[in-house]
Amino acid sequence: MSALPLESSNTESRVSDFFALLKPRVMSLVVFTGFAGMFVAPGFFALHPVLVAAAILSLAAGAGAAGAANMWYERDTDALMSRTRGRPLPRGRIAPDEALSFSVVFTLLSVLTMGLAVNWLAAGLLALASFYYVFIYTMWLKRRTPQNIVIGGAAGAFPPLIGWAAVTGGLAPLPFILFALIFFWTPPHFWALSLFASDDYRRAGIPMMPVVAGARSTKRQMLAYTLILLPLSVAPALLGYAGLFYGVSAFVLSAFFVYTSLCVLRDPGTGRARQMFGYSIFYLFAIFLVLMIDVVR
Repeated sequence: MSALPLESSNTESRVSDFFALLKPRVMSLVVFTGFAGMFVAPGFFALHPVLVAAAILSLAAGAGAAGAANMWYERDTDALMSRTRGRPLPRGRIAPDEALSFSVVFTLLSVLTMGLAVNWLAAGLLALASFYYVFIYTMWLKRRTPQNIVIGGAAGAFPPLIGWAAVTGGLAPLPFILFALIFFWTPPHFWALSLFASDDYRRAGIPMMPVVAGARSTKRQMLAYTLILLPLSVAPALLGYAGLFYGVSAFVLSAFFVYTSLCVLRDPGTGRARQMFGYSIFYLFAIFLVLMIDVVR
């Protein structure tokens, strides 16, 4: 009689481990910015809810599959880092072959579903984003250059393009502005993390910017990227794609991002970097949320 609860517990644990492979926190950002790209695209409100659901699920599955491939490839370095050693692969809870198969199947399903249910431009962009993240960023750049997150960060900027293409079947300047917004947001976001996790990256031999160039140089570069974000974030309003509400909100949010970067620059420790990292996540959610609110005002 006692074997049944144990079997149920093991099943739940396996499901939890495979869910962890999807990198759910990263996936939530991908899904949200992808949905925002759909929401602000012309024709979104005329789109059938089933197609919206198919596009969002495909995007989530594709992002999760790329995250699983990343964990499969980095299982050796994840085992060396305190931040990641609790993941399913370093702990031996999932076999590497299982993780790789899981990633390949989910990638194929996500791209095929997007293509068959929505359109092939969105599917092609989803496939390109997955390829870029797994092969360009994870396998080629991350262990070779401190510019890994700058170049490789483009992978995380695809969701607004995918979302827009899912609705319209084409592309336009606004989703490319949103792509650029995520692209320039990525370095200060990840470098804030790497500042207080630099010992982990050094132990794993990953050449993140603070490890290679030092904390001071990294902090100056973070400030430069947040300054670029300031005019870029208000560009949709300046170019007529959004209204005053978005423009003012984006300026305030971005100006505070610059302020957090200045605080990091002045801080000899890592406390401000932790705060900036937390704000950077809020910033990305907020900037896309106010854009969506502006559209329906």
